[in-house]
Amino acid sequence: MSNAGAESLPTKEVNVLKGHEGAVLAARFNSNGEYCLSCGKDRTIRLWNPHRGIHIKTYKSHGREVRDVHVTPDNSKLCSCGGDRQVFYWDVASGRVIRKFRGHDSEVNAVKFNEYATVVVSAGNDHSLRAWDCRSHNTEPIQIIDTFRDTVMSVCLTKTEIIAGSVDGTVRTFDIRIGREISDDLGQPVNCISLSNDGNCILASCLDSTIRLLDRYTGELLQEYKGHTCKSFKMDCCLTNSDAHVTGGSEDGFIYFWDLVDASAISSFRAHSSVVTSVSYHPKDSCMVTSSVDGTIRVWKT
Repeated sequence: MSNAGAESLPTKEVNVLKGHEGAVLAARFNSNGEYCLSCGKDRTIRLWNPHRGIHIKTYKSHGREVRDVHVTPDNSKLCSCGGDRQVFYWDVASGRVIRKFRGHDSEVNAVKFNEYATVVVSAGNDHSLRAWDCRSHNTEPIQIIDTFRDTVMSVCLTKTEIIAGSVDGTVRTFDIRIGREISDDLGQPVNCISLSNDGNCILASCLDSTIRLLDRYTGELLQEYKGHTCKSFKMDCCLTNSDAHVTGGSEDGFIYFWDLVDASAISSFRAHSSVVTSVSYHPKDSCMVTSSVDGTIRVWKT
């Protein structure tokens, strides 16, 4: 598939990052796009220069698979979570764990720092979101949100809100200042959410092989993107940095790009030999990293 616009998309493989043993569960650019972090079944987090194809550092302390990782805007700290039910707060330079936050009753699927890197919010199989203060030595959560009826898979933060997607079929928005909750029911298990770069829309990947675009303020369903297979795995979706295209992986190893407005599949190509777990788009350039159950992270440019 190809039409106008496809030539500007990162569909050419420029590097393969190898080092993880077993499935890579997430790969994420840092805030300026110079580095990326990955995590996986082998219980490690790895820091890479994806543009040069270089492995920089490995972080080991988790007792089970690592499902998600996020780095602060200044690249000095990272947080991670996974099968051992804990949220780890790390010093990037030394590789030391500064703190372990315990409190989830089950596996933890997603973690995010707030804008000031003072708080980490985690999403768990125990149907809850928990917020942890990075500055205090108290390891208890400062907030617990447990209105979900099933596993919480994914979380995004704005200046004033926590937004989360759950297997119960909802995307819920919590206004931290006024303590209000808004719930949008998509009627299908939500396995990943991400925000548009302009902050106006929420992209939600659902387990009926459909990615849905919601208006963040009205909850209106604006568009649906189809063609990929997403039925049983947690797989990321995101918008390109211009918000012109939606991208996401597929359980057959394909990557898809859709036109944001008319939802046509502009490009699809075989990127991995197995399930694509993660897609992360560069904040400025036409560049993307993808990760897979096949054990590789691949770097794509135009």
